[in-house]
Amino acid sequence: MEDKVGDALPPIPGKRYYTISEAAALVGVAPSVLRFWESEFKQLSPRRHGSRRRYEEKDILQAREIRSLLYDEGYTLAGAKQILRKKGVKKRKKALLTPDFPRDAVVRELEEIRDSIKDFLF
Repeated sequence: MEDKVGDALPPIPGKRYYTISEAAALVGVAPSVLRFWESEFKQLSPRRHGSRRRYEEKDILQAREIRSLLYDEGYTLAGAKQILRKKGVKKRKKALLTPDFPRDAVVRELEEIRDSIKDFLF
């Protein structure tokens, strides 16, 4: 697939929520495509306010990743789903294997606070 400089996606402005039209423009697809992707990819799940979708920056980034997999890299829907599932599993494993080195420092600090409060109260 061609990667033209003019095809570059616009930067994401600093808003909290985006309508489906705004999100579609930021992703570079039609709103109907975003609605279809929501039904196909569980990773893409914007919040709802009544019947309206409210996309956050994380949703737009996820949709851009899906777009890249499908349009730029040429994956099928099933292939893109598999790639995203593997990425999710890797992120979860990495989070579980990350050492909790700050936890020890926080526990020590909380114990010091507890001890100082005991001295103050008793």
